[in-house]
Amino acid sequence: MSRILVVEDNEQNLELTVFLLEEAGHALRVARSLDEARAALRDEVPELVLLDMNVAGEDGMALVAEIRHEPRLVQVPVLALTAHAMRGDRERFLEGGCDGYLAKPIEVRTFVAAVEGHLPGRTSDEG
Repeated sequence: MSRILVVEDNEQNLELTVFLLEEAGHALRVARSLDEARAALRDEVPELVLLDMNVAGEDGMALVAEIRHEPRLVQVPVLALTAHAMRGDRERFLEGGCDGYLAKPIEVRTFVAAVEGHLPGRTSDEG
């Protein structure tokens, strides 16, 4: 069982994400804003952060930068989960410090494997 911080403000996306990851046996902490995510990260270091890149109108890249500059968090993989699927978005998120990128809407059949591929000690083809 892995500890995953899910940062998502859309209730439908959150419900589906939580359902799929909990069914796969992962322990989740949910944050519906970047401030809630910051508080969660002060309390506990997760094994992975699954981050909606536009939470409550805020740019998720700000949180990614904070994670990458915090010594106790720097090794935590951050997986961008976003509706931004324009040319160059994937590269921008990866260059900005994300370890991977998943476009919304999520593909239910492959979502859990894609997330698990970014957990420490595993490999992924999802980039």
